[in-house]
Amino acid sequence: MTKDYSAFLPGGSTPKPERSTIDALGWQAFFSAQLSVEELTDTPPIRVTQVHRNTLRIMGNGIDDTIPHAFEATVGDWLLFDAKSYKPTRLLERKSLIKRRAPGHDRSIQLIAANIETAFVTTSCNADFNIARLERYIALAFEAEIDPVILLTKSDMSDDTETYIAQAQTISPEIPVIALDARNSDPRDKLAPWCKPGRTVAFLGSSGVGKSTLTNALAGSDDIATAGIREDDARGRHTTTSRQLHIIKDGCVVLDTPGMRELQLTDATSGIEEVFADLHDLSTQCKFNDCKHDTEPGCAVTAALDRGEIDAPRMARWRKLMAEEEFNSASLAQRKSKDKVLGKTIKQIKKTKPRK
Repeated sequence: MTKDYSAFLPGGSTPKPERSTIDALGWQAFFSAQLSVEELTDTPPIRVTQVHRNTLRIMGNGIDDTIPHAFEATVGDWLLFDAKSYKPTRLLERKSLIKRRAPGHDRSIQLIAANIETAFVTTSCNADFNIARLERYIALAFEAEIDPVILLTKSDMSDDTETYIAQAQTISPEIPVIALDARNSDPRDKLAPWCKPGRTVAFLGSSGVGKSTLTNALAGSDDIATAGIREDDARGRHTTTSRQLHIIKDGCVVLDTPGMRELQLTDATSGIEEVFADLHDLSTQCKFNDCKHDTEPGCAVTAALDRGEIDAPRMARWRKLMAEEEFNSASLAQRKSKDKVLGKTIKQIKKTKPRK
């Protein structure tokens, strides 16, 4: 038999094996460990790549279709799919879940995305930059156990990029801060450590900060619609209208998201505590466990403020987030409790109702 030595000759190379669809979509050992061999054969995995009002866009090996909503799934979720009945049979345990309190007055929870490993919290080097908004997104990522990275776009249009970088770095010394121009090779070069094959990353931030442009830059295409900002206030225009996963050839999976006008946190106590770790540590030294860090005696936080050891605006933002989190979470808990009582009442009525 003649041996092929072409790989060892100048210019010779072994072709890379093609990735399966689920591998390209980010299938990992974490998910396969949840399945038996029979389940993997009979009900192969699919991933939710887009959520519409009444349907889910799904992809898997040999599958690319739209199905009705199931299991309260969100973008990034992995489901098992029965090809015979053409229905999903199980929602796999999530590695991470980004959620917020839904806009409106009903205090419901909106699921944003699942199984994200890195969140690129994106803002611009202009009037869009807002330290309080960045802290909210970072708390959201920390709560979901997702690694956050702060991206400062439009650096080519700013004469004071270093000031924006310095402000962003005050949030946490543990969070990378990267300034870049989304329209050149910066995204592929500077984001490469996080955008490896099999990984799923998300761009989060306001409209017009360049999230879709960044996705296009990673993909090496212009397939995703983009738009500029208004010159008068640097506010962006909505070009992405739904959350969608994009597969980057020989790379990661990218979630592009619409700008969120309202980001209300709920069930995010640990995330807020991690963003404001120094203030949280101080609060454990207060005289009263329910200290509001205002006028209470024996407050370690206000004492540190009086000594000039902490920043007053940052403390105010921390108190605001903690109060918002407490209110939203309590409202949701009360609603769940009422729903539970109502369910028991309906069951009791059905039991006591005379049969015809």
